[in-house]
Amino acid sequence: MNSLLHSSTVLRLRVPPSFDAWRELARVALKQSIGPDQIDFEDNTVAAVGDLFEAAQDHTRSLLDVPRESTFAPHVPRSFLDRALLAGYHRDSARWNLLYRLLWRLQTDRNLLRVEVDQDVGALLRLVQQVKRDEHKMHAFVRFRRIEDERGEQFVSWYEPAHRILPLAAPFFAERFATMRWSILTPDGTVFWEPDTPGLQFGPALDRSHAPSEDELETLWKSYYGSIFNPARLNPSVMRSHMPVKYWGNLPEVELLPSLLQRAESRVATMVSKQSAKPTAAPYVPEVHSLPILAQALPSCRGCDLYEHATQVVPGRGPITAEVVLVGEQPGDQEDRRGEPFVGPAGGVLRKAMAEVGIAAESVYMTNAVKHFKFVQRGKLRLHQNPRQSEIMACRPWLLAELDALKPKLVVCLGASASRSLLGGTFALMRDRGKLLETSFAKHVMATIHPSAVLRGRDEESREALYRTLRDDLLVAHKFIRAA
Repeated sequence: MNSLLHSSTVLRLRVPPSFDAWRELARVALKQSIGPDQIDFEDNTVAAVGDLFEAAQDHTRSLLDVPRESTFAPHVPRSFLDRALLAGYHRDSARWNLLYRLLWRLQTDRNLLRVEVDQDVGALLRLVQQVKRDEHKMHAFVRFRRIEDERGEQFVSWYEPAHRILPLAAPFFAERFATMRWSILTPDGTVFWEPDTPGLQFGPALDRSHAPSEDELETLWKSYYGSIFNPARLNPSVMRSHMPVKYWGNLPEVELLPSLLQRAESRVATMVSKQSAKPTAAPYVPEVHSLPILAQALPSCRGCDLYEHATQVVPGRGPITAEVVLVGEQPGDQEDRRGEPFVGPAGGVLRKAMAEVGIAAESVYMTNAVKHFKFVQRGKLRLHQNPRQSEIMACRPWLLAELDALKPKLVVCLGASASRSLLGGTFALMRDRGKLLETSFAKHVMATIHPSAVLRGRDEESREALYRTLRDDLLVAHKFIRAA
């Protein structure tokens, strides 16, 4: 046994920016019961992975020369490996020691990663979050420029990530630009993609001089960016936080921002005038689709005229984990007064049918295609009126945002209005009810009658028949979810 491992010397190990290299060293150290206070992983950004064991003034070789006779099997949960792999891309030189400290502690505390207030766990989560954010920015801010070489057309980009994320971010570009020849140059390395060659090819770092400064595609890109710029969502401080100054040199659209900002107010006025001609809630729907954010923004919606007469907006209700979403037409009188969906007579019919087929009401998310109550006043009574197609479509962005937040396995449209909102105006409810359909906004959608149809049946026999239709379709939905 190497005596160095039993001395008071702190083992200095030089680790290049490679998670696999650190893992190999950490595995050996852990099997030899070398504690975190006896080892120091130094970030060696100069040595390549292949030269890991060539450095003369460290203890890497001493550690690896130790006979591996130990039968100790370390506890390395998948949740740790996934996070450690991401943290390995960070530039923080202390990351390797942090990871080893956590790995050492996990051997005696298997629930450690659940304690997010722990100092080491918190530090790991921050590294992971920063790497993910940097990866997202690279996906957003890389701009390719076109060049010609002896083999034809090629696209080259220069980019300076905050962390060493090139291997992490590169697969995104391989998938998105699979038919192009392209290269991304960074201070840490280079990645190449050839459509006819399988796999990404990585090479050494190159400086910015190897990348072209501009090309004719920039005019086209600026035109496109100008056309998609949304002045109604203008927030310069947020723009600067998401698009820091350090990236501006690589972004041709930055040249357009002064003129776009100057014209923003007039463009918003134009959008508002068009809004009155064709109502839509789209400008009022937040970009972030989470249920709390949507619920907070919903009362401010002025996407159509219905808000002027209703008591209040009625948001959806149900758990964020709901696998099933039930979509009705619009709130009724009692829903409008209480601010909750399906709490009136129709809601009672629906909950009764759900209970009979085994669907727990608290497990599903209930909402409506239209969020405000539309009615006509008759004395003290408020009589329900069907929403127009324009009102259904105006409210559709809210419904799609809810579905995006929930990502349910199944959406059940209750009645013709909900069906038209999601499946189009040509959908025939009585012909296609009970059928499972695939859509872009939910994996499966089916439609059935609205529970209010049961209440409107002309006699007891017809009401019973309509109720059986509703119940049988809900049973189809329940069986589908149980089998999924």
